[in-house]
This record gives sequence, structure tokens and C-alpha cells, in this order.
Amino acid sequence: MGPLFYFSMNTLTLEAQARTQKGRKTNTLRAQGLVPAVVYGSGTEPQSIVIDRNQFAKMYKAAGESSLVELVIDGHDALHVLIHDYQIEPLRDEVTHVDFQSVDMKKEIEAEIQLKLVGESPAVKALGGTLMTSVNEVRVKCLPSKLVRDIEVDISALSTFDDVIRLKDLVIPEGVVILDDLNLSVASVSAPRSEEELKALDEAVVEDVAAVAVEKKEEAPAEGEEAAAPAQKNEKE
Repeated sequence: MGPLFYFSMNTLTLEAQARTQKGRKTNTLRAQGLVPAVVYGSGTEPQSIVIDRNQFAKMYKAAGESSLVELVIDGHDALHVLIHDYQIEPLRDEVTHVDFQSVDMKKEIEAEIQLKLVGESPAVKALGGTLMTSVNEVRVKCLPSKLVRDIEVDISALSTFDDVIRLKDLVIPEGVVILDDLNLSVASVSAPRSEEELKALDEAVVEDVAAVAVEKKEEAPAEGEEAAAPAQKNEKE
């Protein structure tokens, strides 16, 4: 078996084969560097398939979860799919199972697209501020052919500590509609702390540590208390 991953006219394509192994028998496939998977959705009955682990890893690096992939099973016509879910074995950091969802190219779908920071903020570089981000992905609605891997956020627009980049400020690909609140803040820059603020913060930490130490000391039993209690009990007996 030799599943492949390649580019075809700017489209990501992955080859797979149907599989009959299920349950524990799929461990044999994994030992061979293969990954059990399923595909379901528009235009297909649910199918059990197998893909090459290394080729899937390369494809996922290029596609992510919001790029359209052409899945070719046993040489048949390609299915347009999204990577709906996948499982990883944490110790080896290897993919152990993948779910592909087939989509209808003529119907709009909802998906989440990652936001990618690009550029350099003058407020960070020249003014010493700290970049703050609050949104890492955005929910969108569009035709499958309009999906992209990510949407860029140009942080060079953050020149001062008062500047804020919101969802409505992003350059969105044609045919893509954002479903989240357009006024949501994506990125901003916080001003560096002054020497007075840093000193006050250090003093607060010292006072807090001292207070905790005093509280623990007050809660600790006085020396000899634990020994005295049994002695009193014995006298009563």
C-alpha cells in the first residue's frame, strides 16, 4: 500500500484505501505506519479507510483543519473533505485515528479559521509594550471552496497603547462571512509597568508572603500541647 499526499492545482490531495480491520486489529496497521480513519458526510456512506501516518502529518501541516482536502479512496473520484477530528497517542505524539467529513461544494458550511499574527508592532518594538491577544480563531460561514487555512492579523497597525485590532478590522477573503461579534478585540499592546508600579507590586508580594507565614505560625500547635492532651486523658481514666 502506498497512500500519497500531493498538490493538484492548488488543492491538497490525499490517497487512501478502504479497510476491513476493526477494533484491536487496527493496531497492526498502526505498527506499519498507517492510520485507521473514517469518512462520512455529503455524497458518501460512512466508510472505514486507512491512510499513511507520515503523509497525513505533512498534509495537516499544510492544510490545518479549515482547508479543503481531496480524499481519493482506491482511485475513485475524489471526495471534498475537512479534517473533522483526530486522535493522538501522547507518549509517542503520533496520530492514531482521523475523522474526515465530506462536504457539498454547493452548500455553505460553518467552520473555524485560525488567526495568524504577522508584522511587527511599533508599540512593542519602540515603546516596550507587551502584545496582548484575546481571539485565536474565528467562526465563519462560506462555500467550501472559499475556506482558507488562516486569516492574517497585521499587528503593525498597533502603533500606540490605545490602538486595538478588532474582528471588523481584518481583511477577510471574498465570500467569507464572520459569525462572531465584529467588535471583539483581537490584539492590543499594554504599556510597560513604571518603576513605581513594579516597586508596589514587589512590596505587595513580600507582604503577602509574610502574612501567609504568620497565619501558618498561628495555626501550628504550641510545643508540648499534643503530649499534654493524652496525659490529661489518662488522669481522667
